[in-house]
Amino acid sequence: MSSSVQRLQDTGSALRSALATQDWAAIGNLDLQCREAVDEAMLDVAGDEEALRSRMTELLDLYRELVSVCQSEQKRLAGELVQLNQAHSGAKVYQLFG
Repeated sequence: MSSSVQRLQDTGSALRSALATQDWAAIGNLDLQCREAVDEAMLDVAGDEEALRSRMTELLDLYRELVSVCQSEQKRLAGELVQLNQAHSGAKVYQLFG
């Protein structure tokens, strides 16, 4: 396995771990590292195309999962913001009549 393919695997594993713990700061950093690893691997294709294809497919599946989790988290946070705004509006009403 070439070093670029190994880097893809290592970065993908780290990204999966960060996703499991929802460590968003680490996910942001690892996303950049994954992009760099993909660029490097695309330039260093020589000889190990099957391993590269496999790692890229795994990474694609991981990113699909990541997008899904991010969308769920976004919806959850939007719901919390709506509740917070409603509570804030309710507090203003009490202040007007209190």
